[in-house]
Amino acid sequence: MTTHTDETKTVEYAPEQPARLEWTKHAPEVYKAMVRLDTAARKGLDHKLYELVKIRASQINHCAFCVDMHTKDALASGESVERIVQLSAWEESRHFYTAKEIAALELTEAVTVLTDGFVPDEVYERAAKHFEEAELAQLIAAITVINAWNRFGVTCRMTPGHYQPGQYK
Repeated sequence: MTTHTDETKTVEYAPEQPARLEWTKHAPEVYKAMVRLDTAARKGLDHKLYELVKIRASQINHCAFCVDMHTKDALASGESVERIVQLSAWEESRHFYTAKEIAALELTEAVTVLTDGFVPDEVYERAAKHFEEAELAQLIAAITVINAWNRFGVTCRMTPGHYQPGQYK
């Protein structure tokens, strides 16, 4: 049980669940390869856009650890609280984002939710209008990599709340 005390009262929160598996400890070569892949995927992408994509994919995949991490990294790099808060409802809050960011978020959702069958041509074409081919390839790589990280985080139930900005850099 976690307790929080403010000026007027003490609040007891639900107990923190431990991670199921410390996968990075048991598969260190896979972890190192993922870090290298992540580093390669982010090259040439705007950092704020990169963090928005990571947060949005993590929200969709319900990866609490990654939402915690990338929200903190985005805030530390100067992203606004308002844009992060609105990210889960970006379609109704388009006025907070550039046309390029909207195209990236649309592509993020399409690549992340493949159970709908495929990445629609319209979504891909909108992204292609805003990104040069090399940058688009990097964006697709970044979306793919965060989805892989999310699967590790969710499956192993990595615990959110302890990450400090830049901790794994």
